[in-house]
Amino acid sequence: MRKSIATVSLSGSLSEKLTAVAAAGFDGVEIFENDLIAGPLSPEEVRARAADLGLSIDLYQPFRDAEAVPEEVFARTLRRAERKFAVMERLGADLLLVCSSVSPDAVDDDALAAEQLHRLAERAAGHGVRIAYEALAWGRHVDTYDHAWRIVEAADHPALGTCLDSFHILSRGSDPRGIESIPGEKIFFLQLADAPRIALDVLQWSRHYRCFPGQGDFDVASLVGHAVRAGYTGPLSLEVFNDVFRQGDAGRTAVDAMRSLRWLEESAGLTEPPAPVVPASFAFAELVTADTEPLRVLLQSLGFSRTGRHATKPVDLWQQGEARVLLSSAGAGRRDGATLAALGLETPDQKGAVLRAESLLAPVVPRRRAPGDAPLDAVAAPDGTELFFCCTEPESGTGWTADFAPGPAEAREPAGITRIDHVALPQPWHQFDEASLFYRSVLGLDPHESLDLPDPFGLLRSRAVSNPEGTLRIALNVAPGPGERDERPQHIALATDDIIATARRVREHGAGLLPIPDNYYDDLEARYDLAPNTLAALRESGILYDRDEYGEFHHCYTVTVGRVFFELVQRTGGYRGYGAQNALVRLAAQHTAERGRPSR
Repeated sequence: MRKSIATVSLSGSLSEKLTAVAAAGFDGVEIFENDLIAGPLSPEEVRARAADLGLSIDLYQPFRDAEAVPEEVFARTLRRAERKFAVMERLGADLLLVCSSVSPDAVDDDALAAEQLHRLAERAAGHGVRIAYEALAWGRHVDTYDHAWRIVEAADHPALGTCLDSFHILSRGSDPRGIESIPGEKIFFLQLADAPRIALDVLQWSRHYRCFPGQGDFDVASLVGHAVRAGYTGPLSLEVFNDVFRQGDAGRTAVDAMRSLRWLEESAGLTEPPAPVVPASFAFAELVTADTEPLRVLLQSLGFSRTGRHATKPVDLWQQGEARVLLSSAGAGRRDGATLAALGLETPDQKGAVLRAESLLAPVVPRRRAPGDAPLDAVAAPDGTELFFCCTEPESGTGWTADFAPGPAEAREPAGITRIDHVALPQPWHQFDEASLFYRSVLGLDPHESLDLPDPFGLLRSRAVSNPEGTLRIALNVAPGPGERDERPQHIALATDDIIATARRVREHGAGLLPIPDNYYDDLEARYDLAPNTLAALRESGILYDRDEYGEFHHCYTVTVGRVFFELVQRTGGYRGYGAQNALVRLAAQHTAERGRPSR
C-alpha cells in the first residue's frame, strides 16, 4: 500500500520535512496547517517542491469545530472553509481532515451535525475537495469512530467520508472490529499511531506520547487489517505527536517511520518481507578501550582466561564457559574509556538475517576483512552498537572463533560463570523508541513492559527485549531527557549457578564488588522471610535479591571501568525479570563509589 506521513511528526521547516520524507521512501504527505502557515513557501511552491520530490499531498489538516453549531456560527465556519478550500486548490490537495468539534458552541444533535457536514461537503465538492470526518477521542459530543460514521452515513454526500485514526480508536478502548461494517469507499483516510499505555488525560496523552507503530502497546496491526478487509485502499499514513521526535533529526525520524510502516504491513499480513531470524544467544560481547590493562585485570578476577588472539587485529578472546568477551584496542581513539562496542548474536541463518535487516532499512556496516577472516556481517543499532550475525562452531573450525589463534596463556581458575545472561545498553534519550522498534522488527525480539525506575538523579526508563526462550536478553535504558546523565554505564550480566560461591571466588581473585549499604539488607529482612544464614551471606558479598511469581533472582556488581561494569546473576525457578526494584540501590551505590565515599 502507499505510505504517507504527517509533517507534524517531524522536526524542522516544511521544506526540510518534505526532503526527509522523500529520502526515506514515502509516497506522500499530510500537510499540517501550522507547517504551511509558519513557512516562507507559498502553497504553489510547496506543491512544486513536493512534486519534484515525487510526493503527493494526500491530506490537508486539521479543520476544527465545524459541525452541530448554531446557524450564525456555521455561517462563519463556511466562510473559513471557503478560504481553506482555495488554499488547498493552490496546494494541489483534494482531501481535508475535519475533526469532531470540541467547541462549547457545539450541541448534541446528530441530525444537525449531519446536515451541516452535508452542506460543508457540498461547498468542498465545488472546489474538487472531499471531506474526511474524524472523531477526536476528546470530542465534545462525538468521540468514537462508530459515532462519526453514523453521522457521515446520515449526511449522505459523495464528497464526505470518514477518517479512522488508530490513536483515537484504541486509546478509548473502542472495538476496531466494527470498522469492517463501514463501506471501504467511505473510509477516506487512515491515520496510524501507537502509544504506551499510561494513565493520563487522553488529550495530553495524544499531544505528547504518540509513537510509531511497534514502539508502543496498541495493536495497530489488527486495526489496519480490519480497515483493509472493509475495502480501504488508500495510503497508510503516520500521524504522531511526540515531543522527542519533534526535536530529533528529521531524516533519522523519517527512516524510523518507514521501518515502522514496513513492519506494520508485515504484521497486518499485507506483505511478506524476509522473515526475522531470531538470535539464539550471545556469541560474544566486544569491549573497546585504548588501555586494555584495567579490563584485562578485571576479566582475570572474574575467572576468564585469554584463549586466543585475532590473527590480524589487536583483539583478544577471553572465555569462561559459554561466556566470551573480546577485548580490543582497535578504534579506541574515537571512544572515551572502555565501551561495549559490539555484540555477537548466535544466528541460525546469517544470510537471512542480513536480508531481513536490509529490508527494514538497517544496512550492513561496511567492514574490512583480511584474507581468511570469518565472513561476519553486522548492522548498526540506533545507538551505534554493532550487531554481528555469528555462528560459533569451535570444534569444526568454521566459525568466527577460527580467527583467533592460541596466544600466550593467561588462565585463571574459573569462577563459575556459564554464559552471558543479558546486556544493558543505555540509549540516547531521543532514540529510545527507535531502539525499541529496531530490536523488535529487525531481530524479531519480543518487547517487555516499559518501566520507570527511580534514580538518584530522577527517573530511569527501561525496556527489555528478548527472544521467546529468554536465552538472549537486552535491556534498553535511558534517562527521561537530555543532559550529562546521557552517558550512563553499559553492563554485561554474567550467569552463574551459585552466585555466593562465584562472588567469593571473584573476591579471592582480587576483584572489588560494588559495596551495598547495610540499610538495604535491613529492608530485605523486613520484606522477605529469608533464612538468617542466607541473609548474612548476601550481606557479606553485596548480593541483591528479588523474586517474582516464577522464581528468585540474585545479583551483584563489579566496579565500573570506563563506561562498563559486569553484573553476576543467578536465576532460579524461571525468574523472568532483571531485579528492577533494586535499580535505585545499585545506581546510588555506583554514584557513591564514583564520588569515592564509603557506602557502609
